[in-house]
Amino acid sequence: MKGILFFLTLCSLNIWAGPREQAYRLHNRLTGVPPSPSVLSQMQAQIQSGNAQAAAEIAMQNPRFYDLTLKNWLKSWTNEDQSVRVPLNDYVATVVGIIRDDLPFNNVLSGDILYVSGNNAAPDYDPENNDHYEYLENNHVSLSQTLQPVTQSSVTGIADTAGVITTRASGQAFFDAGTNRAMTRFVFINFLCRDFEALHDITIPDIYVRRDVDRAPGGDSRQYKNKCVGCHAGQDALGGAFAYFDWDGSKVVYDPTQVQNKVNANNLFSDGNVVTDDSWRNLWATGQNSVLGWRGVASGTGARSLGRYLASTKAFSQCMAERVFNLVCVKKPESATEVAAVAAYADQFEDNNEYNMKELIAKTSTLCLGE
Repeated sequence: MKGILFFLTLCSLNIWAGPREQAYRLHNRLTGVPPSPSVLSQMQAQIQSGNAQAAAEIAMQNPRFYDLTLKNWLKSWTNEDQSVRVPLNDYVATVVGIIRDDLPFNNVLSGDILYVSGNNAAPDYDPENNDHYEYLENNHVSLSQTLQPVTQSSVTGIADTAGVITTRASGQAFFDAGTNRAMTRFVFINFLCRDFEALHDITIPDIYVRRDVDRAPGGDSRQYKNKCVGCHAGQDALGGAFAYFDWDGSKVVYDPTQVQNKVNANNLFSDGNVVTDDSWRNLWATGQNSVLGWRGVASGTGARSLGRYLASTKAFSQCMAERVFNLVCVKKPESATEVAAVAAYADQFEDNNEYNMKELIAKTSTLCLGE
């Protein structure tokens, strides 16, 4: 009888308007499943009292918020194709854990942290394979209930850990082959919402552009000066942070004693920059790209210091607010009201250095409750 009543309750939502329908929609978007009648009533009461954020927080207590919504949202951040059709991995699990535990989200690019499951049946975490996480997904082990943090350096042996940057999944996707430029690019795409084309600036010096960049592609030096240098001058100056990293086919490799061979291997212009250590410098801190709101010293050494620097920008907070809006409202902010609200929430995200992603999601979800 209870099942029939619940079914009728859900069906009748078609003709309901106002807070109850809004509560139903909110729960569905945050968890991917309808609310139970009791949860629906609790959420409706909060919306009626003018506290839609509290209604969202009730919905987010459902394990599927972590096990389904966040998991699928984050998967596309972990590969160059930006596909969600990839297995659960340590990158995704770590971000889910950071959000669940209300850890300051700006540590996502610099923390010595990794989340694994405490499920006793799962294989132990191994930096050389993804078996631990594939077991969790294939056996429907709840991330919300079993994830626990460990010190990343203690299980990987990497001294310069940098949050998700140095996870196995990230290394497989962005340190594999190439010259590690993919890592710099996708950190910007995922966490600053900018691809390098958007940062194109031919006015900055090209002193850090590496030897593998042809100065006269197709025999025309103007192509380099008017196009290539616009991205490479900035990204190559930053990319030194990853000079000691590589992917060996099964795990992330880190050797603080030498620059990986692939970084300087190709020599198309002998007078180009040769990377000799893991130092980095931000040449985009001034000029047209100052709009990203850089903070702190614009140089450093290693992946962790670069990750901390990037996560301190205004662009990081704005990007996270925009990404969350797209997650919960299933569109980009369009109206002036939406754009202003997202900007305000980006500011609040930084308040007291809290960077609370769960709170950001709850607040933003109230912007698209519907009439």
